[in-house]
Amino acid sequence: MYVRSPRGRLHYRWGRGTIAMALAALTLASACTRPAVIDPSALSGVQLPTPIARPAFTLPDTYGRPYDFKSQTAGTLTLLFFGYTNCPDVCPVHLANIEVALKTMEYADRQRVRVIFVTTDPARDSATAVRKWLDSFDPAFIGLRGTEAQADSVQRLLGLAPAIRGPKQADGSYSVGHAGQVIVFQPDDTARVVYPFGTRQTEWVHDLPLLLRASRTDVFSSPQRT
Repeated sequence: MYVRSPRGRLHYRWGRGTIAMALAALTLASACTRPAVIDPSALSGVQLPTPIARPAFTLPDTYGRPYDFKSQTAGTLTLLFFGYTNCPDVCPVHLANIEVALKTMEYADRQRVRVIFVTTDPARDSATAVRKWLDSFDPAFIGLRGTEAQADSVQRLLGLAPAIRGPKQADGSYSVGHAGQVIVFQPDDTARVVYPFGTRQTEWVHDLPLLLRASRTDVFSSPQRT
């Protein structure tokens, strides 16, 4: 309420009830903006022993434009995966499951997610081939295609073993051994969990919304489940 001072000026006096309501509103606003805390045992992914900072590297995308991974994915939930379009199982299964999970999310949330695929077989994976293959899952998926040496360099940067190209068969085909996990960088630009081959659709559906909301550094502070 307003009261008049000895000098005749009006001042607003905060009553006890008004102060209590203001503090309650402030507390509620703080709670609403505070990132969610996740118990790692509630996630299907594998917790990393040491978190990985969002790396800085640039590779051409499927349209020939330089894609600066760190700056162009900053602040988003980013799923980074290495593979090749002729992969018979790991690659298509991962991307198909992620596609299904994303479709269960609200549109606004999906816009905050980036799925980045880096080919480990640029000899066969032309930019056109990568784009066509990714479009069969989701046109929003981003494909990156550098040289074999560039792809190997990025994998080493993340602590992954470079891909291994197998011997050519009579028909010219060959397999490529590559890391099978999807590395997930949260909106705070840190990866604390990876998803190996075998992660089910239902697990992606459950985990993606949680990972999108949580960005505190202590989110994964409790022991990983066994």
